[in-house]
Amino acid sequence: MRSYRWAAAAFALALASPSLTGQSRAEPILRGGIGLQSCEKLAADIKPADGFNHLPNALLFYWVQGYLSAANIYLLNEYTDYVDVGSVTAEIILPLVADFCKANPDKRPVNAIDDFIKKSKKIEAKESDAFDPWEH
Repeated sequence: MRSYRWAAAAFALALASPSLTGQSRAEPILRGGIGLQSCEKLAADIKPADGFNHLPNALLFYWVQGYLSAANIYLLNEYTDYVDVGSVTAEIILPLVADFCKANPDKRPVNAIDDFIKKSKKIEAKESDAFDPWEH
């Protein structure tokens, strides 16, 4: 009986293996996350009035914070300015993305965020504030 369980477990593990299921190694990706989903898929899931009590809202907002942080590294190093991430709230982002996605089901939330970054008031920094985050 014990060898049967071991064989069943080994068989289940083998089925989960990508080489046996026909799945191949995924292509490398540059960026990922909920903000890259199609607006058509995401529009119905974003409910701005529910705030963080609705998981897709929280996932989207925290993805935006990370995306803004990465964009700020670029802005700081290229233009010596940045967007104040602390001033970007769920009350701003959730309706922005929800409205954008309803109007543009063929696009992605990241398109709305890129436009938001371009139009946002920037905080000026000194050139000495620029940095290479991967410098050793």
